[in-house]
Amino acid sequence: MKIISIETFTNEYMGFVRVCSDEGDEGWGQTCTYNADISAQVVHKQVAPHVLGWSAQDIKDLNREVLEREHKFPGTYLMRALSGLDTALWDIHGKRAGLSVHQLLGGDNSRVPVYASSMRRDISAEAEADRLLALKEEHGYHSFKFRIGRECGHDEDQWPGRTQAIVSQVRKVLGDDVNLLVDANSAYTPTKAIEVGHMLQDFGVSHFEEPCPYWQPDWTRQVKEALSLDVSGGEQDYDMRVWRHMIETGVVDIVQPDVCYMGGVTRTLEVAKMAQQANLPITLHCANLSLVTLFSAHLMAAMPNAGKYLEFAIEGLDYYPWQRQLFSPGFRIEQGELLLSEKPGWGIEPDPEWLRLNDYQVSYMGDRF
Repeated sequence: MKIISIETFTNEYMGFVRVCSDEGDEGWGQTCTYNADISAQVVHKQVAPHVLGWSAQDIKDLNREVLEREHKFPGTYLMRALSGLDTALWDIHGKRAGLSVHQLLGGDNSRVPVYASSMRRDISAEAEADRLLALKEEHGYHSFKFRIGRECGHDEDQWPGRTQAIVSQVRKVLGDDVNLLVDANSAYTPTKAIEVGHMLQDFGVSHFEEPCPYWQPDWTRQVKEALSLDVSGGEQDYDMRVWRHMIETGVVDIVQPDVCYMGGVTRTLEVAKMAQQANLPITLHCANLSLVTLFSAHLMAAMPNAGKYLEFAIEGLDYYPWQRQLFSPGFRIEQGELLLSEKPGWGIEPDPEWLRLNDYQVSYMGDRF
């Protein structure tokens, strides 16, 4: 089963990858979202040339080949591109086995608990609480995450008083029977993060994501050690050296890699194994409704150290218009759980019209041999 072609279908925000074999296999994957047009160039320049003509049987081997051949050019864009190849190969392997990816990984549950995740900082406490309540009543969500502080905010709030107000209002409106999580997106120094963390604990918030700049892991460890709630992080990280340091030195209570930032399923599973050996749960980051959420749900359904729930972005098409009409079938949420298809592979097909309207490139085996 040799890889004979790698195709990309891309716009600025989103990129599908199709891998085909000489035995008629077809697998669909995705590069990382945002600047996906750049990632597509990397697919054809730094990924495809190293794997065309290779057997698609050993995905880990193919990952190793790309990373070793490009060892002089490491970085996030190589990983964002590699995720397209890796996830497409997992689709092929699932289809050949007649199993969904989560079944291929040993998972036997097709329902994954999710938390409703808000991306917005431009929203008042009252408006945020009201829309979260509507989701609770309409779809049965019982866990919610919302934004606090100002992104990379140097101890600043989005506007004065917003963090205290939104935590208080959301708890008041949603009641004590829901789980509340917050995301600071690198907002605070340790002293301020600990101060905010104590306030969060007073309101029963259970999860404090990326309280300090992610490039300051020692700051985050200080916050974790000072608080009783769970401190999480890792969405930006892709370097295994960073992950080893984070896990071995106890930077966080919960690790949160992103499948498409990491370079795909294979490398994400390596992080999950490291976390499992350290008795740490893993809750994957997936902050939009592209295929990254589907990839993450399949992994969460199979990983032995999966956390309590998976992120599910609640923003509508008005906020992320590029999410419109990407693939089918779409996501189904029932009583706060995402329902996974048991069709082989990822169980989806990209929308043909979306593919037709966006930029196309292809690398063939004949280009290399």
